[in-house]
Amino acid sequence: MNQLAAIIGPTGIGKSRLAVRLAAAFNGEVVSADSRQIYRYMDIGTAKPDSQQMSSVPHHLIDIINPDENFSLTRFQQLATKTISSIQRRGRLPVVVGGSGQYVWALLEGWGVPRVPPNMELRQRLEKRVAAGEREGLYAELLARDPEYARQIDSRNVRRVIRAIEVSQDKPGSPISRQQSEPPYKKLIIGLTTDREDLYSLVDRRVDRMIEQGLVEEVQGLVSRGYGYSLPSMSAIGYRQIGAYLRGEATLEADIQQIKFESHRFVRQQYNWFKLGDSRINWFDIRDPRALIKINALVEGFISNNDN
Repeated sequence: MNQLAAIIGPTGIGKSRLAVRLAAAFNGEVVSADSRQIYRYMDIGTAKPDSQQMSSVPHHLIDIINPDENFSLTRFQQLATKTISSIQRRGRLPVVVGGSGQYVWALLEGWGVPRVPPNMELRQRLEKRVAAGEREGLYAELLARDPEYARQIDSRNVRRVIRAIEVSQDKPGSPISRQQSEPPYKKLIIGLTTDREDLYSLVDRRVDRMIEQGLVEEVQGLVSRGYGYSLPSMSAIGYRQIGAYLRGEATLEADIQQIKFESHRFVRQQYNWFKLGDSRINWFDIRDPRALIKINALVEGFISNNDN
């Protein structure tokens, strides 16, 4: 087998549930392409699959590092590629699932992520510019160097902006967005979507459930384990805001609203990565009562074509 199915789409739309269903129905295993679910002890805020989902079919690349460990896109590609090959050798279907656009497309498009070592002097210089209020100017610089990649990331994600500038300076004329080669497997990409206002409502309800499930306590537990608020892992939506609440910088009610606001922004950002007009993606509206039937038929046909 050299096939792969991928499920993409915005946060909170039901990708993990669909991945488990398809893996169970088509002899598959789930491969997470989520840049936050890699961390141990960060379960509620990253919306990891629950214990029933995890036990029903094999899951990979979840809970693989501690929150204070470094992890890169290159490392993800290496692990994901190795995992997919292993699943395929066993005659099973890899089902890649995630809303981290950079991880998903790096894997599906075979990005040749540049092996550029950190330039600490440059990073410190750029970080000083950010501290001096030049964040937007820094993003404009990246936009001029690599407009395709710049438009796909949040201008406020300083770490990613600085890394992209670092790469572009080390390898002029070789932007991140253009370094790719076709991976050696056939792909079926399934996208889940719905009306934007309905999606915002789904996201808001999920944030409320996270609070009910103990997100505040989860962040407290991370801090008690020695994981500081300044770690990149703790900058994730939800963890950052709850951290502010625990430090007495805002009320819980205000921070919950901020989590929802930032989640809405993240949804819009995800649609920059997963475009509704992308012909490679088979889009399904979750409001369609026959969506699951159609998706099952699509996957069955995809697998049958390989068998024939």
